[in-house]
This record gives sequence, structure tokens and C-alpha cells, in this order.
Amino acid sequence: MSFKKGQYGFDLECLQKSQTVIELVGEESRVIVAPDLQGRVMTSSTSGKGGYSFGWVNHELISTEERSKQFNAFGGEERFWLGPEGGQFSFYFEKGKPLTMDNWKVPQAIDTMPWEVQEVMPELATLYKEFSLKNYSGTEFYLAVTRRVGIIMPDEISFVLNHQPGSSVKSVAYESLNQVKNTGNNAWSKVDGLPSIWMLSMYNPSPDVVIIVPFNPDGERPVVKSDYFGEIPSDRIKILDDYILLKADGQCRSKIGIPPARAKRFLGSYDHQNMRLTILETTLNPYATDYVNSAWEEVQTEPFKGDLINAYNDGPLANGSQLGPFYELESSSEALQLKPGESHIHIQRTYHFEGTESDLNEIAKTVLGVSLLTLKDAFD
Repeated sequence: MSFKKGQYGFDLECLQKSQTVIELVGEESRVIVAPDLQGRVMTSSTSGKGGYSFGWVNHELISTEERSKQFNAFGGEERFWLGPEGGQFSFYFEKGKPLTMDNWKVPQAIDTMPWEVQEVMPELATLYKEFSLKNYSGTEFYLAVTRRVGIIMPDEISFVLNHQPGSSVKSVAYESLNQVKNTGNNAWSKVDGLPSIWMLSMYNPSPDVVIIVPFNPDGERPVVKSDYFGEIPSDRIKILDDYILLKADGQCRSKIGIPPARAKRFLGSYDHQNMRLTILETTLNPYATDYVNSAWEEVQTEPFKGDLINAYNDGPLANGSQLGPFYELESSSEALQLKPGESHIHIQRTYHFEGTESDLNEIAKTVLGVSLLTLKDAFD
């Protein structure tokens, strides 16, 4: 059987030509994990090999041996990174160099290095990597990362989301448990900078896709940071009473961030043309207040007043080139102030649903507090 681009089977066969892949199998659901690409989830399907492939996969780059020293946009609908991206404690810029796109560089351990496979079961895979990173201020961190990805079964989905999907709904869901351990001899302190667990999910953009980010209307601090790459044009973002809408068409580089006091457990996106709903669930620690600041500033006055939730829409860079196109849903742990031998776990869950708009709308109203019926004309 031959598969077309956009189908899960097409992505699976292409990846198998150049990568070691682990396929997790549920009842009808499928999830691809790539150990050579840091254990990222490349893509998933609700309906086996013939189903729609949810992750954005850069086959052109993956199939070649050429690798950028700056960043390799392999794709994948969930990858492990470490924050912060910008500021005096950044892991993505060398000390003394201006924080510009030309100097931005992703550490190899979270870009090109393969990770060790520790365990594989039909519905679960565990991966591991030890490495060190030096931040912009010159502090070196020694750490071990364990990443466990497992399929969530339909009954579990209903239990976790407190909603029984309608009869038309097909689903695929998985959980990733991401543990960082301080393997060095020194405690990690705010004076020298702190890392955070940063999860990023890359999906296929379209003029019909809208990102949905609920927020707490009564929290402290501004609702959203929207000037990461310049202010977002008003016809691309809508800030409503308790949620934000952002275009996810891959045509304008834009990013938003929600601080912890405003963040909620769930965010998502909806493709109203193809009736596909994605929901991301993240860990919320009610006692945590310090989150790393990823703004591209060489000296931040508040390096631990960053975001818990982010969303990104890719678009052309100043030189006309483009990383994708794709869009991202992201979550971060609190800043990790760990002593030697201590560890921290950040859990993220991803849910994809396909079905009638009526059935998907009931899920969105229950979980996100947003009616999908209002999104079609949101940016007209």
C-alpha cells in the first residue's frame, strides 16, 4: 500500500529510511519516537498508517547528511529543550556575542546528538542522555535527562479530561515524563542562572488553523507577552476575556507567552477546515513563582519572570529565509534550583481529536472553555 504526503504511513516510511524509529501502538493510535533525534515524538495518528499525520516533519533535512551548526529544524510534534533562550543565562548564545539571529545556536545535545534507548514496550519508550551545557554567563551545568513517552488509552483520555467524546471522535494521545537531574558537584543557584525544562510541539500550519490559549483573567502581571519578535499585527491576534487566539498559518513570525500567574493547564489549536482539535496539557505547580525569561535581551532585569506557556507561529526571517513553516505549542517547568543529585520532573500530555465539529466543540468547551463555532470568523 502506498501512502501520500500528509498520511502517517508516508512519514513513517520516510523516517525509517534514515532513522532508527520506535513506533508505539495503541488500539488504532500510533506514535513515532526518534531516539537519534533526542527521543522526540515525530508524529502521530488516530487511525493507523492511513490516518492523518499530526506532526510537522522536515523530510528534506532528515534525508540528507547535511547538518547546520546553528539549528536543525527536523520537526517533530514534541521535543525536549532547555530554557532560557535569551538573557544573561541563555543556553543559546555564546558569552559576549550580541543576541541576534546570526549568533543564535542550539546546543548539540538537544539538536543533533542521539539519545540512549533504555526501555521499549508496545505502548511506551524510555530514553536517556547525560551532557553538560554552559550558559551565557559562563556557568557550566552537568545534567542527566530521562524522557519517557507512553500512549494514553481512550478510557484514560475520558478520565483525565473529565469528558466522554462523542461517537464520531477518533483520538490519539500520549504523555511524556521529562526528568532532569543535577549530576554535577555544585548546587544550581539563581545567582549563576537556572535551567528549565522546555517542551515544544511542531505542527502543520494552515490558514484554517487557530491557536487557542486560555488564561486566568484574575492573575497578576500582564496577560500576555507578545513582542518577542516585534509586536504582532492586530489582525493576527485576538485577546479576549479569558483566552487568546493566534493565527497559525506559518506566514508571520510571532510568539506569545503567558506568565505562571495567568497560565492554565490546557491550550490547543483547531483546524476548522479539516475538523481536527489538538489539546496540550502541562504541569502546573501552584507553589512555583520563578520561571526563566527567554526574551532576547543581553541583560534582563527580571531573569526569573518568564513564561509558563508559549505559542509560536513561524514566518520569514529578515533575510527572507524560513525555518519551517510550522507552528508550535509550548510549555515550561519552573526554574530548576537543584542540589547535586536532585531531580525534577515535568509532564506534558498531547491529545489529538478528529470528528464532527459538534462533537469536537463539546470537547473544546469542556477542556478549553472555548466554543469552536466562534473561531471560523475570528480573523475576518
